[in-house]
Amino acid sequence: MDFKRYLVTSALPYANGPIHIGHLAGSYLPADIYVRYLRSQKRDVKYVCGSDEHGVPITIRAMKEGVTPQEVVDKYHAMMKDSFEKMGISFDIYSRTSNKIHHETSQAFFTKLYKDHLFEEQESEQYYDEEKEMFLADRYIIGTCPVCGNENAYGDQCERCGSSLSPEQLINPRSALSNAIPVKRKTKHWYFPLNKYEGWLKEWIVEGKKDEWKPNVYGQCKSWIDNGLQPRAMTRDSNWGVPVPLPEAKGKVLYVWFDAPIGYISATKELTSQWADYWCKEDTKLVHFIGKDNIVFHCIIFPAMLKAHGGFVLPDNVPANEFLNIEGEKVSTSRNWAVWVHEYMNDFPDQQDVLRYVLCANAPETKDNDFTWKDLQDRNNSELVSIFGNFVNRAFVLMHKLCNGRVPKLHYDVMDEADKALLNAIHNTKAMAEADLENYKFRDALYEVMDLARKGNKYMQDKEPWIVAKTLEEKPENQKLIDNCLHLSLQLTANLAILINPFLPFTAKKMCYMMKVVDRMLEWENAGRIDLLKENYPLRAPELLFRKIEDAEIEAQVQKLHGGSKNEKVESKKSDNSAQTNNDQKMENNLENKTQEPIQAPIQKAEISIDEFNKMDLRVATILAAEKVEKADKLLKLELDMGNGEKRTVVSGIALHFKPEEIVGKQVTVVANLAPRKMRGIESKGMILMAQNPDGRLIFVSPLETAAAGSEVR
Repeated sequence: MDFKRYLVTSALPYANGPIHIGHLAGSYLPADIYVRYLRSQKRDVKYVCGSDEHGVPITIRAMKEGVTPQEVVDKYHAMMKDSFEKMGISFDIYSRTSNKIHHETSQAFFTKLYKDHLFEEQESEQYYDEEKEMFLADRYIIGTCPVCGNENAYGDQCERCGSSLSPEQLINPRSALSNAIPVKRKTKHWYFPLNKYEGWLKEWIVEGKKDEWKPNVYGQCKSWIDNGLQPRAMTRDSNWGVPVPLPEAKGKVLYVWFDAPIGYISATKELTSQWADYWCKEDTKLVHFIGKDNIVFHCIIFPAMLKAHGGFVLPDNVPANEFLNIEGEKVSTSRNWAVWVHEYMNDFPDQQDVLRYVLCANAPETKDNDFTWKDLQDRNNSELVSIFGNFVNRAFVLMHKLCNGRVPKLHYDVMDEADKALLNAIHNTKAMAEADLENYKFRDALYEVMDLARKGNKYMQDKEPWIVAKTLEEKPENQKLIDNCLHLSLQLTANLAILINPFLPFTAKKMCYMMKVVDRMLEWENAGRIDLLKENYPLRAPELLFRKIEDAEIEAQVQKLHGGSKNEKVESKKSDNSAQTNNDQKMENNLENKTQEPIQAPIQKAEISIDEFNKMDLRVATILAAEKVEKADKLLKLELDMGNGEKRTVVSGIALHFKPEEIVGKQVTVVANLAPRKMRGIESKGMILMAQNPDGRLIFVSPLETAAAGSEVR
């Protein structure tokens, strides 16, 4: 469909704590990348979000801190809003569900369904605290877990063993508010008949979205629908939330999952008087960015509510992400196992784009993924610094040194195949990144942009304008070769600024400053052009886009995560299998990043004896087959001929430098007696030796003449 406008939402975060990087990776960063891309295309887009300030987590936090719920939401709303702004999450509005306009909008929505006789009134027995004179939400009931015996399990979950529970399953339940034994009392609530929309949901989702929605989203929705839908209560007994707008509903509020998604509507109302264009016109594309724990609410319950109300557009897509773990473990805010955004900004000021880059490059788009501080360091140092930043810096430094600080002329009469290949790469990268962005494949799109910077490095390294400059006295006409190399490198730099802008907006802005161009150049239609910087135009001196992150900085973050001690109790709780899995993951990460370390200068390592050296079994092998490892950007699976009929599988972190088909038949040097390790489920038996140039380019350590497979390297 030819959409006239776009409405993009990110899940409303609970205002009961700060923002951590799992939040960013799940729904805020991918949405921001998408929105920035749409804006660069000059499309009509609104990006709305806000704090979810109702529900049990808010009241629990207030109880723990000894303050009112309003004080809690005021504190964390301001903190979250500040974190989002500093990370460059570019909402058009960041509202809050405690606002008057939201109360009015959600109450009007409820009233419409009520007047249309869509709710079912049901009485049920629920736990009641006679001392506090209030019904208890599941989280306000504590008792002994029937599974593990934890005496402080909640009415919805035991945090010790992870079992999902109901209050009725608890042994010796008691009120978390007064410690009194709760009693059962009857209460009336209004239920939304979700079961009556089961047929429509089957048609809309199961039949209509099979080839459009991500498999994890579609699969979860289909499973829910196939298992049969039941009416769901849309009200709760509480004194904190949006009051139910009925005379007989005193002491009752709207269920938080009824009012929270309506917050998208109320925020749009607050943003613009033209809100109905974005919510009620069929040529609007509505896209929800969420984490996988919110799929059912955004794909089944909220769309059914919109359908029942009538007059609203339905979500065109819900590209939910999986979870981001931290150092091999699930995020746990209760035990502070998280990387908090406001703390990151304090520890790494003005390095928002480093975190944005790492979270996108390692995004949990198709499965749960893992954030490690070592990976952040490796990606920053070996990719942002040594590839992207290195190329831009070299282009500017050489332009100032060899072309008097001005954009040199492009001489078409001496253009060669390498020049033309670079131009093709610029055009192709725009097309590939655009296709990925339109299909919510942000990780792939970012890879394409970084790969273009990689190609720029190789192009400049092959051209060697600094070497050509030494021939000018004898061959002054070679200045044309220097001009062409640097002209195209600078045009590539301008294209990189446009293409990287949705991902790294702070970096793109720095690049615009260095190029002395206005931000308007970052419009997407300019990508692919090679006349963005005019001939003889003076450019500013280069500034480093990124800095190297030192080991000590990473160690400090790891210590902070572990509470200052590597031997903290949380470490001892890991099972042997979990520990082995984490070790294997670290091995894989090391292999992926081993060949990406920037080389500043040769470093003399500790001396070893000849006996220690002789322990290594170095052999010549021939690559028989090569293929990319699924869901691992940097790994290739190689089948090697080791001689004497022996074939081995080796996993090597060289996929960013070589295409599989290019290296088949290549002779390589292998550490043949390296202990086997599994990576991505593949057992790797050995390690390929590589040399790395200062520009990051890899070279196989191979014999000058063909050697028999299995030959020993002495």
